[in-house]
Amino acid sequence: MTTQTAPFSLDQIGTGTARFPSGMAIPTATDAMVDPYIRTRVSKDVHVECIQFWPQDKVTYPGIVLLHDWWGMNSQITALGARLACEGYGVIIPKLYGRLGGMVTANAEVAEALAAKCNEQLLLQDINTCCEYLSTTERTKRNIHGVVGFGLGATLAIRFACQRKRLRAAVAYYGKVTAPDQLTNMMSPLLYHQAEHDTWATQADADLLRSAAAQGKRIEIKTYPGTTHAFCDETRPAEHNAEATAQAWDATVAFLKNCFQGT
Repeated sequence: MTTQTAPFSLDQIGTGTARFPSGMAIPTATDAMVDPYIRTRVSKDVHVECIQFWPQDKVTYPGIVLLHDWWGMNSQITALGARLACEGYGVIIPKLYGRLGGMVTANAEVAEALAAKCNEQLLLQDINTCCEYLSTTERTKRNIHGVVGFGLGATLAIRFACQRKRLRAAVAYYGKVTAPDQLTNMMSPLLYHQAEHDTWATQADADLLRSAAAQGKRIEIKTYPGTTHAFCDETRPAEHNAEATAQAWDATVAFLKNCFQGT
């Protein structure tokens, strides 16, 4: 399958950083106008640190929160953020390991240890605050948001889709279902990419999602024959499958376009 041409090229994409308190009200442009110290005042709250990508024109677009795998915010996930922005989205990528010093690793044992130290509820709070932040920017539409995650980030994307009722779309690449009882709360459509021979996000996880779909939840599962976990990660040659990666990307682009159609 050939990946379709995106509406924007990389040289039309802007990039920047953002930092805001987790779980707190996000200051608006009006707040900044009436409070000259808003940018310099030191806050004692935990802050979410992010990278952003967006099309550089005068139109507002739906927002996407992109969630990295357990390696941390590496170059592979930031490249995906820019690529998503080329599809016509305002993309924000939070550092899920911000409370752990923002670490990035290529070592699987270190990555597993970092993921184990994370507090899932606090990360869900960070992701929700990212959505609130997107609603304050001039580049993205208010409360028109989706979430896309890989591995650890996909696990969080599934949980978040069961938490935020205003979410318009969720895409999970080989994530685990950590709270099966919460699937009944899922309001947004979910696209789940399953690796056929995944030993981390197992068949049991996919079966839980299929069960929820059978009960009326808008869940679509795509399984890629012959693939293993992290088949979309080109930085890991042993797992990467180029054909399945292209198929999954095209499915993701079509799914997001359909979910945001008319917004």
